[in-house]
Amino acid sequence: MRNLSESASDLPQGQSAYDRLLDDIRLGALPPGARLREVELAARLGISRTPVREAIRRLEADGLVEHLPRQGASLRRLGYAEVMELYEMRAVLEGTAARLAARAASDLELRELAEINAEMTASADPADIARLNRQFHAGLINAAKNRYLKRAIGAMARTLLILGPSTLYDPARSKSAAVEHEGLLQALNARDAATAEARMRAHIEAAHRIRLRQLRDAGLMELDDHDGGNDVAI
Repeated sequence: MRNLSESASDLPQGQSAYDRLLDDIRLGALPPGARLREVELAARLGISRTPVREAIRRLEADGLVEHLPRQGASLRRLGYAEVMELYEMRAVLEGTAARLAARAASDLELRELAEINAEMTASADPADIARLNRQFHAGLINAAKNRYLKRAIGAMARTLLILGPSTLYDPARSKSAAVEHEGLLQALNARDAATAEARMRAHIEAAHRIRLRQLRDAGLMELDDHDGGNDVAI
C-alpha cells in the first residue's frame, strides 16, 4: 500500500496518472462509457502521453477499461448481472475477512476500527464519511491477515469503482452503515467469528440494496439481454 504521506509529485508519473484516474472513476468524473483520449487526459493531468498510456493499460488490466472498434479506450459499463455478481462476491469475501479478523485482529487494530467508526458517526461531510468508510473496511481487511484474500478484495473493489460515488453519499445510508459497523465491532471484540461474518454479509447486502435503488432511480437499471447474449449497460 502506498504511504499516505506521499504526494502525487513524489510518485512516478505513470503511478500518479493511474491513481488520479482511479479517483476520477470513484467520484464519477469519468462515468461508464467515457472515452479515454490520451491527448485530453495528458493535458488535464499536466503530463506527457506516455504515463497516461501506461495508466490506461493498467486500468485495462484491472478490467475497468475496454477498447471498442472506432472508439478506442473507454471506461467499461457493467451489466445488471455483473453488479449482482460483484456484490455477491463482496459479501462472501468481506464476510470471510470479518470472520478471520475476529480470530486474528489485535486489540490495537480493533480500537483503531472503533475510532474510525466514531469519526464516521460524528462527521456530516459525505466525502469525509466515504473516506472513513474506506479506511474502516481497509483496516478490517488488514486485520484478517490473509494476503490472498486482501488481493482478491482489492481486484473486486477496483471493478466496483465503475459504479461511481459511494452509497455513503446517501445520508440515511451513512447513518445506518455506522450503526452496522458498531454491531460488527461488538462481534469482533467478542471474538465471535460466525456473528462477525453474518453481520458483515448483512452490511454488504444493505449497501447492495441502496446501490440498486440508486441505479433504478437514475433510470440505469435494466435487465440483461439474454436473447442477444449481451448485458444491457447500467
